Amino acid sequence: MNKKVILRILIALAAYGVFVALVVNFYDDSPAKMQWEDREAYNRQFIAKLQLKSFNFNSAIEQLGSPDITEAKIVNETSYQVSFYRTQHVKSDGITTQDECTALLFTNGILTAIGKTAYQQFKTL
Repeated sequence: MNKKVILRILIALAAYGVFVALVVNFYDDSPAKMQWEDREAYNRQFIAKLQLKSFNFNSAIEQLGSPDITEAKIVNETSYQVSFYRTQHVKSDGITTQDECTALLFTNGILTAIGKTAYQQFKTL
């Protein structure tokens, strides 16, 4: 092959490598900046991997962002917070409702329930 062609290929590969490195290091892929469809998919995948009692509220805020809906209360000196993260689209009305979300129940900051049972437990406390 011609030396000029090889040189151009190497320059293109180097430019591509620099571009990839810049994207990986500087692109902020936080849930708050995602389009709603991407955020729902991200939330679904992330929540599906969660394990009870090994995840805390601070980690939820860091990795999922602010909840779409949240409720909290203290019962017998134990704090309970249920956070709703949007995971499925139901109606295009610009309003996120509980039926479009997955609930995460935190007891004293530790994840203790996920999904419909999380909110049912929260209501019965």
